[in-house]
Amino acid sequence: MPYRRLPNTDLARLRAMKTAYQMGREIHPTALAFTQSTYTKLELFINSFETAVQQYREAYNRQAESSAIYIPIAQKARLYVSHFIQVVNMAVLRGELKPNVRTYYQLPVDEGKLPPLASDQEVIDWGQKIIQGEFQRTSEGRPPIMNPTIALVKVHYEKFVDLYTRHRVLQQNTVRTRSELDALRETADQIILAIWDEVEEHFKGLTPEESRAKASQYGIIYVFRKSERSAMPESVSPSV
Repeated sequence: MPYRRLPNTDLARLRAMKTAYQMGREIHPTALAFTQSTYTKLELFINSFETAVQQYREAYNRQAESSAIYIPIAQKARLYVSHFIQVVNMAVLRGELKPNVRTYYQLPVDEGKLPPLASDQEVIDWGQKIIQGEFQRTSEGRPPIMNPTIALVKVHYEKFVDLYTRHRVLQQNTVRTRSELDALRETADQIILAIWDEVEEHFKGLTPEESRAKASQYGIIYVFRKSERSAMPESVSPSV
């Protein structure tokens, strides 16, 4: 026997509820295959769920569009901050600068390794330190670090920081709308399950084929197993 498959995506949940809701609007309550109590719950809930789905998709799409711009800029800023620190460390290694030059940038004096730059916040923190440190150092009459200069680092750093705040807001909006949608899914599943159970109960006196055909009009999805599909006559559709 085929089995019914409950929706497992938000769009499928919404499609199932809309189908049942439309049946509830078109069919007289006495002929409707599910109860008015369940219909009322559906009517009060469906707009909230659809709005939550739309808001999450819009927030996600805005974040995705922002990421396409933001990620390359963040990578470029990380690269310039990293290269500047590497140039300082190589100059110390060659003896061109003394190890205590690292104190300007708040780097450990006796270590020549890069600080952690994996997160965007770490890039922001270390970028600020090296920019402030290099300006202080050159203001004391010392020759600037070259290739890259701090001016070039600053250009990419500031472009990154400007986008960072906006991108973080978009990320937070996506998380918030996803959380709001998550909170509604359980109710959506409960309503759909109630409708489908009531519809199948309503048509239980019919033959299995007739019952599935009627129930499918209310949005119930039936799935035939592979062995059942192969055994069906070609003229029979596996969708009912």
